[in-house]
Amino acid sequence: MTAKPPLPKIAVVGAGSWGTTFAKVIADAASGEFEGAPEQIVLWARRAEIAEEITQQHTNATYLGDIALPERVSATDQLTEAVTGAGVVVLALPAQNLRGHLAEIREALAPGAVVVSLIKGLERGTHLRMSEVIVTELGISDEHVAVVSGPNLAVEIAREEPTASVVACRDEAVAEWIAALCSARYFRPYTNTDVTGVEIAGIVKNVIALAVGICDGQQLGDNSKASVITRGLAETTRLAAALGGRLETFSGLAGLGDVVATCASPLSRNRSAGRLLGQGYSPEETTQQLTQTAEGMKSAAAVLELAHEHQVDMPIAEAVVAVLTGKLAVENIATLLLARELKAEQEGLPDEDE
Repeated sequence: MTAKPPLPKIAVVGAGSWGTTFAKVIADAASGEFEGAPEQIVLWARRAEIAEEITQQHTNATYLGDIALPERVSATDQLTEAVTGAGVVVLALPAQNLRGHLAEIREALAPGAVVVSLIKGLERGTHLRMSEVIVTELGISDEHVAVVSGPNLAVEIAREEPTASVVACRDEAVAEWIAALCSARYFRPYTNTDVTGVEIAGIVKNVIALAVGICDGQQLGDNSKASVITRGLAETTRLAAALGGRLETFSGLAGLGDVVATCASPLSRNRSAGRLLGQGYSPEETTQQLTQTAEGMKSAAAVLELAHEHQVDMPIAEAVVAVLTGKLAVENIATLLLARELKAEQEGLPDEDE
């Protein structure tokens, strides 16, 4: 893709914590006045009162407290209005709700626009990654779809605490362009062309975080949690490799980096959900206590079904799904989290040259 002219507008669809934070990142990056910086960043909020607050008060108190948003950021509760005229459309919706919004987005999408997914989930029923859902529903080339992933705890980034992330796209030039658009003083994006690996890493780490949270809720120690994280990353790598992902992705920000942040931080929704499950709350009670979607609870069964399709062994995902579906009492999960036959540590992982 050739160099892009200045953008009149970037649309961010979804005004939760991460969508709002990413709009702030883009606006702060634009203040550097690099070539191609957007003139306007428009958020789509489902609730009119949130859209009005963002536009008038430049805050989103529901999700980010009193953190100030740049003047360049505004919001609307009209999806078509947000998307119309945008050269880049960023999607920050719950994974299972994405497809339902894409028909309206397709009608308003500008020719040649790039679509960026911030979503870390697998669609139930189809087992499609979010980039695959986007390509299918919008009828655009996968070279016009990018994915942002990595250690992306939204509140920390909104507070401008330094972090690095990954922008992945099959077209390296598109990845570089999107990375330039979100390269703020406190947000450092790296590029990658392994979209499959980056998305699978972001999806499965939520399931691992549920398992780590369950360990917390069961008052298991750091040895248990470290073991689950490490073996969870191994089974994530096995699945991604079966789907065509690259091994080196999992030692980077989208793999290890995201797993560490999501499994270690009390800000993680999935770890928090797991902790509630570990304390004996039902999945329904856990969902009621959360203010935002824990994608791992929605995607875990789809991940396991996808693993079965490709004959990939994922015992940690298996144990988490058994708890979520009521087939396993949570107090019995500890022995199942690492339940594999004795073998060499690296056995089952693909070779580098495969």
